[in-house]
Amino acid sequence: MDSGFGFSILNASLALLAIAFLIGSIPFGVIVGRLFYRSDLRQSGSGNIGAANALRSYGKIGGAVVLLLDASKGFIVTSLAQPWPWEIFARYCLCVVVTSAEGGAAAVIGLAAVLGHCFSPWLRFRGGKGVATWLGVLFGLSWIAGVAFVVVWLLVVLPMRYASLGSMIASVLSPLALWFLSHDLVITGCATAAALLIVWKHRENITRLREGRENKITFRKASA
Repeated sequence: MDSGFGFSILNASLALLAIAFLIGSIPFGVIVGRLFYRSDLRQSGSGNIGAANALRSYGKIGGAVVLLLDASKGFIVTSLAQPWPWEIFARYCLCVVVTSAEGGAAAVIGLAAVLGHCFSPWLRFRGGKGVATWLGVLFGLSWIAGVAFVVVWLLVVLPMRYASLGSMIASVLSPLALWFLSHDLVITGCATAAALLIVWKHRENITRLREGRENKITFRKASA
């Protein structure tokens, strides 16, 4: 292979990763709070910029908007990294993750978006916990994996009311779902990395859960 061509491929790959990181880094929780609620989400509730804190601080509509916007970051970059229309047909009609170089590349690019959300340069390399963005990546890879994540989350959160616990358990199980669907080491490796990152970002929640101090989710806006 010509060295110049290989160098161009490397540059293009790095550029795609950088773009995915920057898209993931858009702090929609902060933007929605400032535009529609005249407040900084980082100064409300737990201080996290994600959907759970938006739900707690702004109510169902605010939480849903932040959730959808954060998830869209992962879904868009993952979907655009795969060839259309075959991948779309395979993921949504055949219900599988296609084991191809493009599928692995999409998972890597999706992981870059999650990293951008967790370490946003617009917030001095601080950010959210990556759960919603990772959920978008899962739907971009396979709707079955995305639905499985949501089902596990609901099974944990509805009876126990701990959004953090549901997010961690669903994230940890997502590599198993993707391995079952794809048997692809790259895709499963990216899912494992994302799960470990999400658990690490929840380290303070883990401490509060162990001490019985973790806030429970109520699905309604807290009274002023």
